[in-house]
Amino acid sequence: MLFSGVRGVGKTTLARIMAKATNCTAPVDNEPCNECDSCREITAGSAVDLHEIDGASNRGIQEIRELKENIRFFPTKGRYKIIIIDEVHMLTTEAFNALLKTLEEPPAHVYFMFATTELHKVPITILSRCQRYELRRVPFAELIAFFKQLAGAEKVDISARALEMIASEAGGSVRDGLSLLDQIFSFGGDTVTDDDVTQVLGLVDRSTFHALATALLAGDLAQCLELLDRSYGAGIDLKRFANDLLAFFRAMLVCKNCRQPESLLDLSDQELTSVRELAAAHSGETVYNYFNQLLEGVEAMQYSSRPRLVLEMAFIRAAQSGAVTPVTDLLTRLDDVLRGVTPVPPAVKPAPLSAGALSTAEPTPVAPPLPPAAQQAVSPVQPPPSPAVPPVAAPGQKSVAKPEAEKKPVSEPVVIQTSPKVVRNNWEEFIDYVKDRKTWMAQSLSLNSGTREEEGELVIKFAVASDCKVLQDPDHVKLLTEFAQDFFQKELRVRISVRGAAAGAVTDESQDDLQEERRALANDPLVQVASEVFNAQVVGIRTGPRSR
Repeated sequence: MLFSGVRGVGKTTLARIMAKATNCTAPVDNEPCNECDSCREITAGSAVDLHEIDGASNRGIQEIRELKENIRFFPTKGRYKIIIIDEVHMLTTEAFNALLKTLEEPPAHVYFMFATTELHKVPITILSRCQRYELRRVPFAELIAFFKQLAGAEKVDISARALEMIASEAGGSVRDGLSLLDQIFSFGGDTVTDDDVTQVLGLVDRSTFHALATALLAGDLAQCLELLDRSYGAGIDLKRFANDLLAFFRAMLVCKNCRQPESLLDLSDQELTSVRELAAAHSGETVYNYFNQLLEGVEAMQYSSRPRLVLEMAFIRAAQSGAVTPVTDLLTRLDDVLRGVTPVPPAVKPAPLSAGALSTAEPTPVAPPLPPAAQQAVSPVQPPPSPAVPPVAAPGQKSVAKPEAEKKPVSEPVVIQTSPKVVRNNWEEFIDYVKDRKTWMAQSLSLNSGTREEEGELVIKFAVASDCKVLQDPDHVKLLTEFAQDFFQKELRVRISVRGAAAGAVTDESQDDLQEERRALANDPLVQVASEVFNAQVVGIRTGPRSR
């Protein structure tokens, strides 16, 4: 038999009970009677047919050989010999191999009972020859009831909150909880208060985490740093403090996403109610954003020599990120604005988001001003005086509005797009465009002896090779290609031609990457959704350094 589970859940105790049941001479309903000689000897620890071996101390092949020699003999008083090996995963590979043959053909008078906290370290050859029993952690409520019963038996007055803190620290382990309870009883005497538990165990009151979470969600950074300084001054381990705060936000996420969070959280009814109320006041995306920010901080603290600084920076990032609203909610409100419906004001006033946030901050109804490039590329046309008279595009301009746009209300603007620029007519403007971004590149371009556009290529001629030596670098030509595509709004390939020398250009793969990037931007789902919401058209794509 193989019993596995976390420490302190009763693996070895259960093995002893099974040993009693196996050798009991007068069982009652298949349970040991605890009255016969065999049961009393096992209880007293003097049973000669029960052998308990510590796998951590007796882990070598020599100990297993001695064990195999011992089990050759029949039991002295009971019906079976019982061999209990605790922490069996600590045995060496050679010891497991020596034990394997015995497990394949066990003697009829011997039972082996193994206990382990790390089941994955036991070889599969051993596992396949055992009956496996996996013990779960003891539930939080059962631990509290058990500890309360012990406190009553010891005639110790202890508060319910103190018992909850002890049970939470036990982590489902009865043995760990009993050790903590023994320390508390020794410290507090006949009366144990909540302060006694926090002082002995070095804990932080749960109300501190509630106040800290409230301050973070409200963006009150000063209050957050004050609470952190107070806990640090009390001698609290900061890494433990950060993990407990992370667990508090995890409890909020569970409350936001589960109908019965009490089954997943080791919290009292009062704490669960307070966590639920705090979580209900904020969106799930907001709570997740704060959890993610704190998680990054906690992970960075594990390898930092200054964990307090890392935690403070995590607080600052979380407080600055503010509340977030799902994109779907924003689009719904935007649709309401376009239809003329007054949107319902949000329950929580959002703050600007950090760059790492997953959702976008909720916008205000006021539209932001267009950048100069967009103002040049997009211009609204005044609505026609009558539906029967369609709008007329200006000379040299091509209307890209859909035919059904004429059937829409006259209050909607019609978006038009200017024709792509001609290389020969706009070359000087292009040099100024490049000069505003790369001065040295514009200086090199001004030394050209001629330019032309042919079959999707921008051919730049130079009379002297030294005038374009730097410009011919593949990375520089790739950057120049970005500038050309951004300015002329064409899928151009740049080719540098030097009189009397081979032409230089970026590789086809590099130019294809630029074109693929522009197509990906044009086909981005968010761009398409925005175009559909605003009834708009894409009139320009910028991929140059300034646009980034």
